[in-house]
Amino acid sequence: MSDRHNVVLLTFPDAGSWRPAFDEAQHLPGLRMAAAMERSADGLLEIEDTFTRGAGLATVGSSVLGGLIGLLGGPVGVLLGFAAGAALGNAAEEHQASEGGAGLILLSPRVPDGGALLALEIKESAPGPADELAARHGAAVERIDAHAFAEQVRAAEKRAEEQQPDGGAGEAG
Repeated sequence: MSDRHNVVLLTFPDAGSWRPAFDEAQHLPGLRMAAAMERSADGLLEIEDTFTRGAGLATVGSSVLGGLIGLLGGPVGVLLGFAAGAALGNAAEEHQASEGGAGLILLSPRVPDGGALLALEIKESAPGPADELAARHGAAVERIDAHAFAEQVRAAEKRAEEQQPDGGAGEAG
């Protein structure tokens, strides 16, 4: 069976019960990102914790590659290459974080009052590990194809941009 790229949602009826599952989820095979959202009984939503496997690798890798390319230009080239690589890697990570935040906004209505939601971006070869995690912690499981979910996020972002006056430009004042 080939790997399936999914967004796996674990819904907890009790807001305080997500932490042990979140900690265990970080060790699931194929996990890329995890986020925990909690809603109080009066409806206040908070993002409680996030985890990204390999966070910082793009920045470090781009920095090193830029520095190596900069060797052609001598010591100043190494410095400039390292800095340019770090900037490009950081921009890529910021873009990924921004998309993740938009995804959480789209998922926020699924967090029950007084409950919690773990959102896991994961490449699964089988649903067993995530399903077993949910069963151990009393969570309901839902899977969304990650590519379909990414399309939903892009469509929501586009609708939000279209609804802003002046194409999203802020007022001068």
